[in-house]
Amino acid sequence: MKKKLLSLMLAGALAVTAFAGCGSSSGSGDSSSDSESADATTESADSENTLTVYAWDANFNIPALKAAEAAYQEKNPDFVLNIEEQSQSSDVEDAVTLAGSSGDYSTLPDIVLFQDHYIQKYVADYPDAWNTMADADIDWSDFGAEKLSYSTVDGVHYGVPVDNGTVIFAYRVDILEECGYTIDDVTGITWDRFIEIGKEVYDKTGKYLLSMDGDGNDLPYMMLQAEGASQFNEDGTPNLTSDTVKDIVDVITRMSKENVLYLANDWSDYTDQTIMGDMVAGVMNGNWIIPTIEQVEANSGKWEITTMPTLSGEEGYASNGGSSLYITSNCKNVELAQDFLAYTFGGGEGAVATYDAALTDGGVITCCLSAGESEVYQQGVEYFNGQAIYSKIVEMGGNVKTVTQSDYHYPARSLVAAAIININSGSDLDSELESAQEQLEFEMGL
Repeated sequence: MKKKLLSLMLAGALAVTAFAGCGSSSGSGDSSSDSESADATTESADSENTLTVYAWDANFNIPALKAAEAAYQEKNPDFVLNIEEQSQSSDVEDAVTLAGSSGDYSTLPDIVLFQDHYIQKYVADYPDAWNTMADADIDWSDFGAEKLSYSTVDGVHYGVPVDNGTVIFAYRVDILEECGYTIDDVTGITWDRFIEIGKEVYDKTGKYLLSMDGDGNDLPYMMLQAEGASQFNEDGTPNLTSDTVKDIVDVITRMSKENVLYLANDWSDYTDQTIMGDMVAGVMNGNWIIPTIEQVEANSGKWEITTMPTLSGEEGYASNGGSSLYITSNCKNVELAQDFLAYTFGGGEGAVATYDAALTDGGVITCCLSAGESEVYQQGVEYFNGQAIYSKIVEMGGNVKTVTQSDYHYPARSLVAAAIININSGSDLDSELESAQEQLEFEMGL
């Protein structure tokens, strides 16, 4: 009964996190005084134990921060985390840009939540905006190397990872069984074998074994990362015409033509029509896609997760999305900020309490490997056929290969997506990727 109740709690909490929240409520802490006549000495004392953070998503990141505040209060009962909710992640980026452009960082909070794919550009553009985590008491080996690669610049740790973007491949096991397969049959296979199974599934059930938003195609990036490859060379130049990129794009176009992959028209078509509309027997994306899958209550108990196929047939691991917390140069109590982050999200004594509550209250999955060993993470999830998906996701995250990242990640993704659409319409694969390469080089000023 306890396991079933926990599964229901997790499913209920995660169901509200399918899309980024735009709520208007403030965080659990408030650094302002309740009275205009509050004693100045008291205000000064309170400020010594108060930190302010910018973050977005009332249903996802905000509960995780509240969980961290509660955990740290076990160590420091006077601690207050003043959470200033932003409507979206770009609001935080805009705040740093405005401060950096004016040369006045006094407008920034103590800590900001920042998207992984953007942080290195902002450290390079505004190096004076940040304090580092170099002096923090954190065992960095407790995190996957890929996750740390975003927040580490020139060997220096600038941030502490928060949410785990590890990719899952979720399958409708009831549909697989209808076609004579199990979850083991789609684990550790080649993409060619995946296509064979997908064709059979479509012929027998009319369901695609995979779908993806065709406009904002994350698929090539995830498939490349599972190969240990990137859309960029180590020197930062585009690498859209490599043999591996060509092989991946060829797989994608073949899957589309063979009715194995459905390329949706837009994000709504991808989520509402294909996943929640019961058109697919498989979903592959960052684990934040789980709440979307769980919207269909009738499919509870019919899903399980595993790793990705690869070109060679090895089990594939990738990550898509995620963010970390960073201390700004405006922080007046860097030691407190470092200790707070180390104690909670950084794997300290409060990490298990932080991440257990973050998972049950908001669906945030730990990046800290040891926190994923807790009892909460080991529980089976009823919707996923009793599988302990959260501990599995943490384990998979530790195996994601580090690949070259770029500030031009999103332009590259859009250009490859456009090339795939054109190839499916009859254009030549090599020519389309060469054109994408040239366009990206032009955009980068190369």
